[in-house]
Amino acid sequence: MTTEAKQTRALPWDERVSILRLRCLDRKTMAPDGRTLLHNRQDFTDRIDARVLQETAALPWQRRMGLRTKARLEALPFAVDEFEQLAGRPDFARMTVPADERETARQVLAAYPKPGGQTGHCALHLEPLLTGGVCAVKATVQTRLSEATGEARDTLLSFLDALDGFSSLVRHAGEAAQAAATGSPDWRRHELAVLADSCDWISRNPPRSFREAIQLLWLVNLAVEYGDNAALVCPGRLDRILRPFYDNDRDEALMLIESLYLLINHFVADGLAVAVMVGGTDPAGADTTCDLSYLCLEALRRTKLVYPTVGVCWHEKTPRDLSELAIQLIAAGYATPAFFNDAVIRSGLESYRIPPEESGEYINSTCVEITPVGRSNVWVASPYFSLCQHLLDEIADQAADRPAADFEGFLAAYLARMDRQIDDAVREQLRQRQERRDGGGKPLQSVFTRDCVGRARDIDAGGALTNWIECSFVGLANLVDALAVIRSEIYDKKALDFGALRAMLNDDFAGHEAERLRFLHGYPKYGNTDPAVDSLASQVMEHLQQSCARHDSAPDQPLFIPGTFCWIMHERLGAACGATPDGRRRGVPFADGGGPAQGRDISGPTRSILSTTSWDHHRLIGGLAYNMKFSARLFSSPPALSSLHDLVLTYLRRGGFETQINVVSREQLEEADKHPERYRDLVVRIGGYTDYFTRLSRGMRREIMDRTDHAT
Repeated sequence: MTTEAKQTRALPWDERVSILRLRCLDRKTMAPDGRTLLHNRQDFTDRIDARVLQETAALPWQRRMGLRTKARLEALPFAVDEFEQLAGRPDFARMTVPADERETARQVLAAYPKPGGQTGHCALHLEPLLTGGVCAVKATVQTRLSEATGEARDTLLSFLDALDGFSSLVRHAGEAAQAAATGSPDWRRHELAVLADSCDWISRNPPRSFREAIQLLWLVNLAVEYGDNAALVCPGRLDRILRPFYDNDRDEALMLIESLYLLINHFVADGLAVAVMVGGTDPAGADTTCDLSYLCLEALRRTKLVYPTVGVCWHEKTPRDLSELAIQLIAAGYATPAFFNDAVIRSGLESYRIPPEESGEYINSTCVEITPVGRSNVWVASPYFSLCQHLLDEIADQAADRPAADFEGFLAAYLARMDRQIDDAVREQLRQRQERRDGGGKPLQSVFTRDCVGRARDIDAGGALTNWIECSFVGLANLVDALAVIRSEIYDKKALDFGALRAMLNDDFAGHEAERLRFLHGYPKYGNTDPAVDSLASQVMEHLQQSCARHDSAPDQPLFIPGTFCWIMHERLGAACGATPDGRRRGVPFADGGGPAQGRDISGPTRSILSTTSWDHHRLIGGLAYNMKFSARLFSSPPALSSLHDLVLTYLRRGGFETQINVVSREQLEEADKHPERYRDLVVRIGGYTDYFTRLSRGMRREIMDRTDHAT
């Protein structure tokens, strides 16, 4: 054994990763001037953008975007500390911009308003880069350029500028590792030399090893996010992307995946989501699980930070030990594993015209919304609809005018209102799409999105093969619970009219606590297998899906695709909404996805699952999250873990879209609420994504605590 090896092993990787995860948490604290270090990034890019836009005023807009991306990537500073095993950690501390320069840049950029619409939320098409390298990708663009003219030529030239910037970024990451070698011990100089050599090679050539492949994957994702303002570019299907390189670096693979996770947590602001998926099926329906599938899950054990979520794409041929590993992590308090129903999602994608041979290549493009890998310009959560706010608007109209003669008429009027809301939303999203064609531009993302190069069109100009808009309907459980009360109180019992109900709700039930409690506890609730209530969920969602589908007919118009996931919007929209007929008070968060409202599934988790899967999920490609919460003390034995595993499989076999689980006691949450400094890395599942509990708003923390704890 050499001296170098002895010194390397004096601080094993498990100790290094413990230090690195704490440093990652520390780096997201406040900078000396009171701003977070992550804010430096925006200031830094603003200054670059202002300079480039001033210097390129005579050029076509698409060329200016290529030069902007290139300039950003060439200027990005990097740092490497004494423990990291991958290069490419942006140095936010070196991005500080003086206040006067920030203001000058903002004045310049004010003449260039940012177009609306979503960005990123995708996984890139990386096969050409990983098999041919940057030079081969450039050659493909240059071949297409040789036959292009006009706008197509400008677009392809912008792609080449962006690729030149990307090559520079990769080299600079290696140069930062080389610079860090000064003064380092021999064993560390050797490690840094490997990093530097790897980056120098992959700045032009295809990766030769697992290490170089994962290094290149990180740097291209980083470059697209940073260089093109494409938020939340996901690593995607790591077990598929990296499988061709795995045999070269089996011993280092887990360490390198953990290193990737640490870099993601450093770069991405908290409160968002970054996704990895494992398992699933190939075009022939065969299982794709491999060793890397397990390692992607296992890497969560030591990093134990908010990113990434690792979704298991479950199907009937998924190896039981893969799903059991995810259950073990969940039961141990790791909130990031989730289960996605591969058959349901593939069926949904095919219903939206994704070819069957590609329908297994999808990613939850952050939370639970689904986008096809490598071919997508999908705008997710565009927009969120507050189902209960529109219900209150309909109640107000019914109170002011002649009310519907029966409940069916009332429900039809409400659904017609939702049709109009959807129509308005589609018009607004299409307007923003036009803004992006005129004033957008993401040249590097375009290079790695099919088929922008072949079409010679930027992704913002419609170059992607898949151009969708995915909306999300928030508060489904509250809506159907409220509809059940309206049906009984106004139409069956005739105990109220809409005027009295509206007055009661406007007053937040002041003076009507008895009525509120009757609405809340005197009627069956969604989540307890009551057919009369569950059928309302099915009826509403079937109508909303059909309403969205009405906008799918125009040849060049994006599909408008529904979902029920909510990120944090169930809390935000709930805070803005008055009291509702289900007994919910003004400002209280809505239900957190496709499952029951908080605390109302009182008949146990199995019945909750039966209600949630009583209606068809497959067309909700915009995402559906089903949250479960259990006390940690419930899972102290192998039989208990097996029961949890069986419960998850019951949900999936009944056609459930996605499920995620919090295993944490209310007592621990209350303690973290009181003493956040002691629990800064406590991670919980929200409405499709994970977040640090102590960094949530007060309302969101309360919402998590109020979810049904199935151990009690």
